[in-house]
Amino acid sequence: QVQLVESGGGLVQAGGSLRLSCAASGSIFSGNVMGWYRQAPGNQRELVAFITSGFATYYADSVKGRFTISRDNAQNTMYLQMISLKPEDTGVYYCNRLNGQVTWSQGTQVTVSS
Repeated sequence: QVQLVESGGGLVQAGGSLRLSCAASGSIFSGNVMGWYRQAPGNQRELVAFITSGFATYYADSVKGRFTISRDNAQNTMYLQMISLKPEDTGVYYCNRLNGQVTWSQGTQVTVSS
């Protein structure tokens, strides 16, 4: 049973933009703090941003001012708008709860060329 589906990744040049989407089952999404994570080659998975069900947000310093997280509670969907992308933003992007994480899905690849 697929519970998390990320999409929207791709190959862009530095300075470009992408919008990621995360579709989640209601049991995962509803009422929970949801986060975007990324894993660069050779690195551990890191938290990029999270959003509460009441739309409060947090961003890692490395993406602050460039990424915007949002969610649609009626559609159990979360988004990550990314602008001014840098090569160091390259990695596989995942969504999951902030707490009580469920099985990770395959994520969506973001590649930023210099």
